Amino acid sequence: MEFSWGSKEYALHCSISCVTIQTNDGHRQDMTKYICITIGHTRITAQLNDSRSAQKIWDSLPLSANVTKWGKELHFPIPVQQDLEDNCAQTTVEKGDLAFWPEGSCFCIFFGPTPISEDGEIRPASSVNVIGYIEGDYGRLNEVENLSEIKIEQS
Repeated sequence: MEFSWGSKEYALHCSISCVTIQTNDGHRQDMTKYICITIGHTRITAQLNDSRSAQKIWDSLPLSANVTKWGKELHFPIPVQQDLEDNCAQTTVEKGDLAFWPEGSCFCIFFGPTPISEDGEIRPASSVNVIGYIEGDYGRLNEVENLSEIKIEQS
């Protein structure tokens, strides 16, 4: 798709996980938002989607807190307010999903079933806005203990 903005012409390249803007002179700008999640010696890269919740979280980074572990979910309160969004609100999630829980104003990391999950599903306490996903191995999250310190930064 090509479009003009001011005196420049651009080409927009889209895929499910990345948006790139390219000027006619060949300059490209990747619009994907990556974050680094650090818990102890464990560092994980994740990608945020283009939801309002994800943008608000991106704008509030860096964040640090002590996590609460609930089954195979980690969550912690963050200074973000956002209602459920039509385009990303879900009652079940996938392994590796990142979410914002509006009811508790919490950032959530899902890596397996929660205490209320049934039949292989992963169920949050209530609906969440899915804001992204972990890239690569999230298995190391099994080793995280309750109240461990977490840091989330722009990558």
